[in-house]
Amino acid sequence: QVQLVESGGGLVQAGGSLRLSCAASGRTFSSYAMAWFRQAPGKEREFVAIINWSGDSTYYADSVKGRFTVSRDNAKNAVYLQMDSLKPEDTALYYCASGRSYYMRSSASVENWGQGTQVTVSS
Repeated sequence: QVQLVESGGGLVQAGGSLRLSCAASGRTFSSYAMAWFRQAPGKEREFVAIINWSGDSTYYADSVKGRFTVSRDNAKNAVYLQMDSLKPEDTALYYCASGRSYYMRSSASVENWGQGTQVTVSS
């Protein structure tokens, strides 16, 4: 079991940047793939980005490719999401997630969720 706590959300103007952090507990953190999902009001939770256990493979949703960067530091039990060139449509509650599979692209395949951190992008 891995417990996840997100931080770093906030209010930013369009074109700005934010860096989300996710702190994980548990000695098995480095064996998990780590992902970010988001959920906007009235919409389903959607996949944003994922990084494999070693950090050498990443995958992004088309909507954020080229603007967002996911990274991890296994020594610190942490995963990050650098968000640049933010758009109003990026406004959502962002969740950190963990699972055994690097192909964890749907909510159903997630094993552990954080509580979420709000990102609001103003136009």
